[in-house]
Amino acid sequence: MYNRVILIGRLVRDPEYRSTPEGVTLARMRIAVDRMRSRETGERQTDFIDLVAWRQQAEFAINYLKKGRLILVEGRLQVRDWLSPEGDRRRAYEVVVDRLAGLDRPREAEEVVEEEPVVAPIGSTGTTTPRPAATVPPSVRSEEPADPFLGDEELPEEDEFEDYDPFADTDEE
Repeated sequence: MYNRVILIGRLVRDPEYRSTPEGVTLARMRIAVDRMRSRETGERQTDFIDLVAWRQQAEFAINYLKKGRLILVEGRLQVRDWLSPEGDRRRAYEVVVDRLAGLDRPREAEEVVEEEPVVAPIGSTGTTTPRPAATVPPSVRSEEPADPFLGDEELPEEDEFEDYDPFADTDEE
């Protein structure tokens, strides 16, 4: 028998961070995946699929993946059955992640300093969220990174570049 799932989709929300009482990292996520609904009209329908990542894959998700990222997921389909507190039988389908990769670049529009996420044990109630990120004050931001080789020297404009001699100020022995 063979149980393999490969999906490409966008994260619906930031991964939910947890850890077991033994300290094993766990991340729960949901991705949106499009599928063809009608070949004639080209109409598409979106499916929302739950993911569970453990250990290194969970740490990758926690550190690098955010809502809206396009990701590749490879894993196996798992079905969980349980009884609700009201006594109803419940069933959940989820993909247990073996391989996880970001397919697009993270959004660079937000300049924030990330902090460590809050990790709650599995037995805790409620959902966990990362600590609020601190924004970088405008005085610390720089439009372009400083060039360590130029120091304070400014590069000439493009039309002046033909006459530019970077070694004119140096003393040759």
